[in-house]
Formats: sequence, structure tokens, C-alpha cells
Amino acid sequence: MSHSIPSAQQEAERLDALRKLELLDTPPSEAFDRITRMAAQLFDLPVAAVSLTDADRQWFKSRVGVEHASIPRERAPCARVTESGGLLVVPDLKRDACFHDSHLASTGVRFYAGAPLLTRDGYCLGAMCVLGPEPRQITEAERKGLSDLASMVMAQIELQHAFGRIDPMSGLPNRSQFIEDLADLANERAPGETRLAAMVNLATPEQLSDALRALGAAYLDEIVGEAVRMLRAAIGPGRKLYHVAATQFVFLAEPGADVNRFCDWLGCWLDMRAGAMTSRFVTTATIGVAPFTVARSDPHDVLRDMHSAAHDALDGARRVRVFSAEQNAVFLRRFYLANEFGAALESEGQLRLVFQPKVELATGRCTGAEALLRWDHPVLGAVSPGEFFPVIEQTSLARATTRWVLARALRQLAAWRAAGLTLQMAVNVSAVNLLEMDFCAHVTEQLRLHGLPPEALALEITESALMKNRVLAMQTLHSLAAAGVHLAIDDFGTGYSSLAYLQSLPARVVKIDQSFVRDVDTDSHKRALVSTMIKLSHDLGHQVVAEGVETAAVAGYLREAGCDQVQGYLYARPLAAEDFERWICAKWTLPRVRAARPAQEMACA
Repeated sequence: MSHSIPSAQQEAERLDALRKLELLDTPPSEAFDRITRMAAQLFDLPVAAVSLTDADRQWFKSRVGVEHASIPRERAPCARVTESGGLLVVPDLKRDACFHDSHLASTGVRFYAGAPLLTRDGYCLGAMCVLGPEPRQITEAERKGLSDLASMVMAQIELQHAFGRIDPMSGLPNRSQFIEDLADLANERAPGETRLAAMVNLATPEQLSDALRALGAAYLDEIVGEAVRMLRAAIGPGRKLYHVAATQFVFLAEPGADVNRFCDWLGCWLDMRAGAMTSRFVTTATIGVAPFTVARSDPHDVLRDMHSAAHDALDGARRVRVFSAEQNAVFLRRFYLANEFGAALESEGQLRLVFQPKVELATGRCTGAEALLRWDHPVLGAVSPGEFFPVIEQTSLARATTRWVLARALRQLAAWRAAGLTLQMAVNVSAVNLLEMDFCAHVTEQLRLHGLPPEALALEITESALMKNRVLAMQTLHSLAAAGVHLAIDDFGTGYSSLAYLQSLPARVVKIDQSFVRDVDTDSHKRALVSTMIKLSHDLGHQVVAEGVETAAVAGYLREAGCDQVQGYLYARPLAAEDFERWICAKWTLPRVRAARPAQEMACA
């Protein structure tokens, strides 16, 4: 039987086409196994296989009735199919001049039939073959059936490669293929085996956005291309590399890999990359490692765990982090709170305001109240503001939250003023509010709706809130001050304080953070800091409010230092509206409120 032998160049091109498909040495796949079982049933034979012809072996992507994963290529019938590109039938290997002493013949195989696996470009990858222990012939219908099965195999290969399984930029298997391969790993490895998966993240979303704006889309192609070359060289040809997101790559550690040694190796790879990559000055690469259990871990969960660990690695020294269930629980709670808070804003009964008095040190008179938000979740119970506020400020809910608080605080203030309590209401403002183009207009409209003068409202702004877009934030603050709204610098001393910065703000009040106030009567360093803050603020024309006053000794020191007002548990904890009314009637040293309407009547002792 004569056949044409491909040239060395043609064989090199064929092998390149085969390897680009990332099929060799991959786990078994049900999509291919289904076709192989069909072939064995159609021919009523014990052995069938999807055989791929590598440089020196026949490797079986799928097999029925065969224990070994590959056989030598030399004198293998599938290699002949690959070389000729045509269907091959050998009725009896023992009587065939070419194959009587082949590996298959020595194992007892007598009958062979194989149809070529041809790509659209004409490259033959291997064969869809059936084998049996007895000599036999093949009918024309069986020839056609075998060719149809080979076409089905190629359709599956092309489906995986061209439709949703290969990333077009890198040419690597994508996220969908990783999920399927991880699920198929149970066909190759023992269920319950512990393995390690690693995700390499080349840049944070912010870094990538900045780089694309400055350097264009070609920059992404460049860093992806460099990363693919370096990762392939690092993990070697025996392991599959996946491109699961724009700048994220995933691969599995070798079976039995030690997690500490694996992380050390990954850290060394990052160090090497930092010295070689052209993008090292504008991107931060991190790696997340996730342990998982074959046949028991959900592939989507493994991806999520790797992503979580890679994100947490931004805070690490070597930028490599192993997934932590404890840290993930914290993140999941934050995510849960963010989702639940949106529902709380739209429902009745979960959110409420409490009010903490502001007391004038010189007279003991209550001059105002700070409105503070509280959240009573139907399942979690009371959620601390220290937990949910940082979460909300990082979401789109910050704008709606401030508006919710502002509307209800001004409604309460209007009721108090109508009852004769001439107080000022303080409301905290987040960074995102200062960047709203209509924020000043909204505040003044709320004051008008509630019949309140602008000076009845004080908005408290942290120094850090001005850092995101200082120009726009300052414009908003000056507009509010021009409208008559009072402004206060909250948590002074914890942000970006400077003389030039402080004098540029149109604020009337500086609030010293409780971290400086607590134990100021006994801590000489705190006394020096607080007395300097008070003098500096007074020199710049600001009043001073000290937060967190809990003892009479601290209040006494602050009075001597010239502090104007105080807040803290020494005077009152944050109170519900009706409790605040009872407190002020009992404690206020100035004349009582005048008679109120029945709905607003206060229980003065």
C-alpha cells in the first residue's frame, strides 16, 4: 500500500496547528467520550478512540476499552491516517505487511479502521478509530458512518476552539473551557484529591483603565502577549494555561504540589516579571491561589476564590495570597450588607435616626444635635455604623443615603423648632455628595420645603472626602457656604490637615476627632496636640467642637484649653427623637420650650 509522506515543513505546520488547539494532554471530556462510545456501539467492537498524532506518539483524547493514554507513533495505523489524510481499513494487522509487528498487533489487536480528523485548513490531527481482536471486513455504510463520527469529533474541536472556548487575543482556552476542564478533571484524577489552582492578575481595573487612556488598546495586547510568553515558559508544555479575563490567567499546580513551595515559586515568577516586563511601572501584578477538591469543588467557586485571593494579595508583601475562608467571609458580609442596605432605604422600619447633643462648654447649654443613622436589619439585628458606613460609601447608595438622612433630619428639626427648640442640626456628608452637580440646589430646596433658615443646618465633611476631586468639591462647599449653610470639618487631625488646606475651606467649625480627645487629661502628647488644634482653629476664625468626651476631667481640660463645644457620653449617648426631647427638657439650663402642638408635645420632667 503506497502513501505520500508529508515534508518536514508540512509536518511542522501540522504539529503547530495541533498544539494551538490545546488538546494534547488534557483531561477526558464527556463531549468526546460520547462520540467514542457511539463508535464502539455502531461497530459492535470493544475498542474505540479519538487518536491525536503527536511528534512521536499517538495520544488518545478519548478512549473506550483502552487502559493506556498513548502508544508509540512508529508503525501505528493512526499515524498512517494522519500522513495520508484518508480513511484506512486494515482487516487483519497480523497479515498486513506494514503492521504485523506493530505495537497494536503485539497487544492482540487484529482489526483496525480509522477516519481522518481534518481541520478546515487541511491539516490532519489524527484519527477517529475503532479496533477489534478478530479480523473482519467493513461495509460501505460503516465507512460512511466512521467518517461521519470523525466529522462530529472535528465539529466538537472547532466548537470548543472557535465558539466561546478560545480567547481571540491570546489564543488560549478561556473561562468557559477552564470551567469544563475542571469539571472533567474527575474523569482523570481520583475524586477527593486536593489540588491547587493559581490566578495571575496583571493589573487592577484602575491601572488598566489609566493605561488604556494613556497608551491605547495596543498596550493591553502588549502586556497580555508578554505575560503569555512568560507564563508558558514558566509552567512548561505539560500544563494548560487559560485566559479567563482581560488581564487574568489561570493554571493548575502539579498534582501533590506543596502550597508553600508553590507560592514561593509564584513569588519568584513575579519578581522575575517585575524586572523584565515593560509594564512594571504602571501595573501591579498579583497572584491568588485556591485549593480545591477534585469532583467536589464547584469550578465557579474555584474561580471566585482565586479572584478573591488575587485581590487580597494587593495588600501583601510578595503579592501572592492563598484563599482564606475567613477573609472571604468578611468580604461576603460586606457584599451582603451593600445589597441589603438598598432594600432598607426603600422599606419602612429598618433605618432610623438618633441624635447626639452638642453642648456649649461655657454655659452647659445644648445648642444643636448631630443626626446619626442607625440600621436594624430584620435578620442581622443592629448593624454597627462603623461596619455599614464604609461599605455604603463605596457604592452608588451613598447619594441616596445622604438624601434619606437629610430629609428626615430636617423634618425633625422643623418639628422641634415649631415646638420652640431653636437648635442647629448637623448632618454628615460623604465624598460622593460633594461631587454631585446639584447637591447645593438639593440642600437649599430641602431647607425651603421644611421652612428652615440655612444657618439651621450644619454639614460635616471629613478632610479625606475632599481628596477625590478637590476642585469640584471646593466649588460645592463654597456654593453651600454662600447659600448660608454652615460647614464643619469632621474628624480633624485624621486626614490631610495643613495650614494652607485648613484656611482654604469655607468652614465655620472644626471637630477634633475622639482619638485625640480620649484621655487628653492624662496624656501629655495629646494635650499638646489638642491645645495646638484649638489655638490654630481659633486663629483662623473657626469654632471648635471636641468629640468623644466621656469624663468630667476631659471636659474640664477642654474648657480650660478654650474648646467651644463638646459631644460625648458624659452628656448623652445618641438618642431617639423622643428621648432627646426628654433629655433636653431635663438638662437645658436656658428657658424651657413653649407649649407645643399635641402631636409634638414633649415630656418635660
